[in-house]
Amino acid sequence: MNYLAHAYFSFEHHEILVGNMISDFVKGKAKFQYSAAIQLGIQLHRDIDSFTDNHATTKEAKKVFTPLVRLYAGAFVDVVYDHFLANDISCFKDATALQNFVQKTYTVLQNNEQVLPYKFQQMLPYMQQQNWLYNYQFQWGIEKSFMGVVKRANYLNSSDTCFKAFIKNYSFLNNCYNTFIQDLKVYAATQLAILTSHKN
Repeated sequence: MNYLAHAYFSFEHHEILVGNMISDFVKGKAKFQYSAAIQLGIQLHRDIDSFTDNHATTKEAKKVFTPLVRLYAGAFVDVVYDHFLANDISCFKDATALQNFVQKTYTVLQNNEQVLPYKFQQMLPYMQQQNWLYNYQFQWGIEKSFMGVVKRANYLNSSDTCFKAFIKNYSFLNNCYNTFIQDLKVYAATQLAILTSHKN
């Protein structure tokens, strides 16, 4: 899953949100430098990613992009899932609700800036100024996010073919999301409860 989903599945716990958002920037034993609650967020992020990658529906969604970008198909599906999440009225009833949520997310991250990994600190202003989390709802926002995936990739040069594939397979990918998200909602809530109980 991508940034919006990890924020959403932090269930409004501030420290878990921080951990969930920074997890990809925290390697190895570095996670033990953080509070217990942030460590839970880091672990929850990794559990959600593993669940997503191994879900049968995600594997079907990846087939749209695999012929184009091979091992990076999962990264593009993650962005696609955020698009449909941003437009999911069972999660955000309208654009105002989405904006309120993303603003709260930015505020929590800003309030915890001192503990954010340096690379995430560098990225956060761009995330806010360009309002990534809010703009996932728009197809043009997904197009820009696809460009970001390519920029970070080792061997990709263009996202044009992937964006065209996204548009062409829009209904199919939306159906994949609708099937997958119901399972993820149950899994993420259950996993957070398990992690929290272990902490206690």
